[in-house]
Amino acid sequence: MIKRGECFSFSHSMLIIFLLSLSGCAPVISKQARDQARPDIVFREVLSDPEQYKGRMIILSGIIIETKNTKEGTLLEVLQCPAGYRGKPKDADETGGRFLAIDNRYLDVDVFAKGRSVTIAGEIQGRRTLPLGQIEYSYPLISVKEIYLWPVEKNYPSRDYYYHDYWWWRSRYPYY
Repeated sequence: MIKRGECFSFSHSMLIIFLLSLSGCAPVISKQARDQARPDIVFREVLSDPEQYKGRMIILSGIIIETKNTKEGTLLEVLQCPAGYRGKPKDADETGGRFLAIDNRYLDVDVFAKGRSVTIAGEIQGRRTLPLGQIEYSYPLISVKEIYLWPVEKNYPSRDYYYHDYWWWRSRYPYY
């Protein structure tokens, strides 16, 4: 038989679990930055004419190509990718191009390393043209207001791999 106090504590614990699960679904960029950002601005339009959107807030997701510390701050070259759940970049095979993000803080280049996923809220500063291979590439330049570095996802091999591995099998059953 459940006593009144036990039911009360159970319902409290369920409420706490529910509230904690909701916080895991929250976007990674603050509400204030999301309210300032213009959802109607599409990256390919910014890429074609960044000067037209100068001073406007935008939220972009992508994969870091290169990170450099400069006198201005940390400069990230990012391959733009469509944003998925919570703003996380979906797939590097779909891209609108590249952009530069300048953060006036020092960001460690070994942490903000090539291949890491980021979501950036920032103000469009205009255009910066830099060499890209043997061409000159015109990058939209974003001044970072908020940046979220997505955790590295660890991919573990499936257990089935070990059952099909010949040497594993031989070490377990040497007489077969």
